[in-house]
Amino acid sequence: MPAIEIKKSDWKLFRERLPGWQEKYMEQLVKEYADYLQSDVPASTKFWEMEKRIKEDKHRPGVLLSLEKKNVDFDLMRLMKDGAIEEKDLEGFSQELIDRVIELYNVKW
Repeated sequence: MPAIEIKKSDWKLFRERLPGWQEKYMEQLVKEYADYLQSDVPASTKFWEMEKRIKEDKHRPGVLLSLEKKNVDFDLMRLMKDGAIEEKDLEGFSQELIDRVIELYNVKW
């Protein structure tokens, strides 16, 4: 798959939307954590499971993402694969970028 040139407008829009996407994603994670913590599982199990889960989750693109213009297409694909965004969230980006993200999303990694 050849690389595409990321347009300045796409880069700007990505930087504007990312914090909101990440906040929404982390809200969902916190809700999942709260539901789990209210379960009937023993406290020690909850503690160690939460420690493991947070350690893994903090590396997900919906939580932490280094911003590089050249990676916008891959970052959007990763956010989609992680469930942080949906295809409808790509509205407003250039059609070239949207097509690229969908193409990447459909590749078997």
